[in-house]
Amino acid sequence: MVRSDRTWSPTSIDLDWIEATGRPLHPVLIEMESVADPEGIPILSRDSGRMLAVLAANRRRVLEVGTAIGYSTLWMALALPPDGTVVTIDPDRARTDRARAFWRRAGLPDTRISVVNEPALDAFEGAAPELRGPFDMVFIDALKDEYLAYLAALMDRLVPGAVVVADNVLWSGRTSGARPSRPGDGSDALREFCARVSADPAFETAILPIGDGLLVATLRP
Repeated sequence: MVRSDRTWSPTSIDLDWIEATGRPLHPVLIEMESVADPEGIPILSRDSGRMLAVLAANRRRVLEVGTAIGYSTLWMALALPPDGTVVTIDPDRARTDRARAFWRRAGLPDTRISVVNEPALDAFEGAAPELRGPFDMVFIDALKDEYLAYLAALMDRLVPGAVVVADNVLWSGRTSGARPSRPGDGSDALREFCARVSADPAFETAILPIGDGLLVATLRP
């Protein structure tokens, strides 16, 4: 008989131990963390970044929807094999210019990461050669109401076995109902996204309680 202790949850000591077992962070990642919090720039959690790096380690072409200052981009780019590349989409050129400066300080050549400065759905409808695919990993962290539309636009650009990752699916407890939500705050859209992807037989899907919640789905061959 397998027993599951559902009453236990990790303590701060456990989490500190987990962090201590990981490789030391690249100093540019630490710099980006120190900038993001006081400026109110949304970045994913450090443990979510470590998970992205694990998922990106054997990928060749990664697409990111939502760049901000490039924190998650850098986690993935540093983990990629030598011939791996990232395409990242964000309409805010001021932020992506800052991101490019961080990536250069981390030693990444400009050819490693391509930036598309358009709203994502407009970019997918356009003719940018960077977005033609195929991609073997997608990371979604942009407008919550558009998550399903992003995935729909990307399905024909994914290779079999591609991994789709979406951040903020717990939405600080609002998606599950642990905290109250309000109409239009993205909670309903995230619930629908999680339900649709989890029920889709084309994917093998799990929702991980890491950071603000990561949905990880593998496209079946």
